[in-house]
Amino acid sequence: MTMLSPWIERPGRLGLILAVAAVAVLGVANFFEHAMGLKPCALCLYQRVPWWVALGLGCLAILGRRAPVLASVALGLGVLTLLAGAGIAGYHAGVEYGLWPGPAGCTGDNLPTSLGGLNEALKGPPPPRCDDVPWSLFGISMAGYNFLISLGGALLLFAAMRHAGRHRA
Repeated sequence: MTMLSPWIERPGRLGLILAVAAVAVLGVANFFEHAMGLKPCALCLYQRVPWWVALGLGCLAILGRRAPVLASVALGLGVLTLLAGAGIAGYHAGVEYGLWPGPAGCTGDNLPTSLGGLNEALKGPPPPRCDDVPWSLFGISMAGYNFLISLGGALLLFAAMRHAGRHRA
């Protein structure tokens, strides 16, 4: 980290890294959805929420570069947000790999209980199931990659904040 030390010693710059990472992850998710035609399930959509929050916190850290305490708080919340995202993605990956059951509304377990409900369900295409893996690379699903990226991002951001804090003191 010594090569990057002068660059990451300012919270605003770490905020920029967080914001760029969030834009990249959200961009890839939207590319798979819109360009590749892979419709997201409910858990896929939930996994995007922490990245939107991380984007906002990264921007707040950038704007707070003249207020280092505000920027540091935003980055600390960014670490927690990425950890929450890793939790959601890890849960989804576990559902995909059959380690535990997913939510009833997402795995095909919620059959309509009335004729009206059946009629509504038949009107449109079925929603994607959370336990299906529509795409994987090296045996790792998109939820698995999101888990790795979220957890790795949280750990790297935390380490960079600690490093910057030591050099500021």
